[in-house]
Amino acid sequence: MSITVETAEQHYNDPAVLCCLRQKGTVISASDLEDPAIFPDLEESGLLKLSEDSLTIGQVLGSTLDQDADAMTPLTPKLVSHFAEKKTEESGKITTSLSAAAASGLNNSVIRFSINELKGQIEIPAGFDPSVLPFTIPSAPKLEPEDQIIRTLTQREFDVQEVRIGAETSFQDKVLTIREGLCTESLKADPLVKDAELDIIPPDQRHVYSNTIMDVIPIATKTEGILGEGTTHVMRGAVVILTGVDELGVQVHEFGSCEGYLDEKIRFGRPGSPDPDDIMIRIHVTVQENTGMERRGPFAAHKACDYIIQEIREALKKAPAEACVKEDVYHDYKKTGKPRVVLVKEIMGQGAMHDNVILPTEPAGVKGGRRNVDLGNVPVVLSPNEVRDGGIHALTCIGPATKEVTRHYFREPLVNLMAEDNEINLVGVIFIGSPQVNDEKSYVSARLGALAEALDVEGAIVTTEGFGNNHIDFAENIEQIGRRGIKVVGASYCAYQGQLVVGNKYMDAMIELNKDKDGFENEILADSTLCPSDAKRALLMLKTKMAGVPIEPANRNWSQDVIDANQQFIQ
Repeated sequence: MSITVETAEQHYNDPAVLCCLRQKGTVISASDLEDPAIFPDLEESGLLKLSEDSLTIGQVLGSTLDQDADAMTPLTPKLVSHFAEKKTEESGKITTSLSAAAASGLNNSVIRFSINELKGQIEIPAGFDPSVLPFTIPSAPKLEPEDQIIRTLTQREFDVQEVRIGAETSFQDKVLTIREGLCTESLKADPLVKDAELDIIPPDQRHVYSNTIMDVIPIATKTEGILGEGTTHVMRGAVVILTGVDELGVQVHEFGSCEGYLDEKIRFGRPGSPDPDDIMIRIHVTVQENTGMERRGPFAAHKACDYIIQEIREALKKAPAEACVKEDVYHDYKKTGKPRVVLVKEIMGQGAMHDNVILPTEPAGVKGGRRNVDLGNVPVVLSPNEVRDGGIHALTCIGPATKEVTRHYFREPLVNLMAEDNEINLVGVIFIGSPQVNDEKSYVSARLGALAEALDVEGAIVTTEGFGNNHIDFAENIEQIGRRGIKVVGASYCAYQGQLVVGNKYMDAMIELNKDKDGFENEILADSTLCPSDAKRALLMLKTKMAGVPIEPANRNWSQDVIDANQQFIQ
């Protein structure tokens, strides 16, 4: 396996061995050499034998191969010409000296070099003064290190054109059948669950009444590897919505609820909400009375819902790869030479129903994950692929318009935009909880600042869902990052109802997420959540700050005109 320029620099003094068959006249580069990390195994198996006169990688880079050579051939003075005897450090630059063989008979030898724009070679006597030439010989261009792929995730999408209730759960020919009686079995997921119902809502039958929507959950499952890598199957065209009440009929919600007609209470097409053509699989759960405002009540509802989805996942695992209608391949990169940045997602962790499951076993699932409240709300780093593979299951029950449901994290616009941007190196996505107690808020925010500093990042974007109490954390998170010399941009719903009551000097670049014309939490699901257009404004603002370009102060009060002007500038 050939190596990169970066790897060659790391193994500068290790033996140089050809990775593949190379012909006489080859100018040796990193791509012609084998990785020294595997030499011990090759020597032990007898595939490689190094000799005392083996040259190092540093000696052979740029030299010419004097004869044809097979793969796994160590390079020696007999095989290459004009190799370097040694390297020396002069003012931070690496210089090389000619070998004795090349230096002997100096007056009769010549220097040969190739130029990409010309054919053939130019010959100049050794010792010739290039200053007398009527042209300048440019130095060799510095090769840029290649981006390194850390891990790869493949997501295969399978169309769902019909959902039925039947005798057994299956997925064949784009038809999903869900076993009758599965809801009854789901009650054993938690003793607080007293009832569960399931119905199918086609796109053209959405004018039906519904209890408040607790979550929107994609149907996805691992078929190979663990979360964030390997292969994941995803259903396209069908999505689960979880609704809930307690035994007294009280809606399971906190700041506002979205019970009502589905076609009026959902902003379809947002990253977290159902798409206009999605079939909605509605799972309605009733929990024990007076537990809807405790962590255990909503969590019980999510466990029952996940029990049902898991049987659908098992059917999806069996879908043949050739039946997929779309295949996306995502990479987690290490981008050498690009500014290191992080995305910080502030999530709810105030201890009542505010909670999230981090890194479940199945994409967007519940089992196997850890809740951020139980972890003390301290920062937890996920790779971009882990987020895109359903690494967060949302349990929050804040205002419908501003809450980020599970599907939102599965399709998080900022993760997708920043991970694929060629001008930055997204080193990770940090999830940090929003505690209830002020002392705990300061503690976790300070840990966030220390983590960003340790990651040696140049920039950060901080987002938060909802508003109010968590804006205290939001401001302190930005301050803890900014005071360490890191450029930071914030993104939140504020507008009229959620306007900030705290701030600091580092909050000079803010992205408003409000979509309501009057600036209120309008109780339409996902209406004022982060969308691709918001993500583009946030990333460009971060790049602007990192470039040292001044950002004009924002208006004192929310103004949609400012948002519209910035969006027009982006376009």
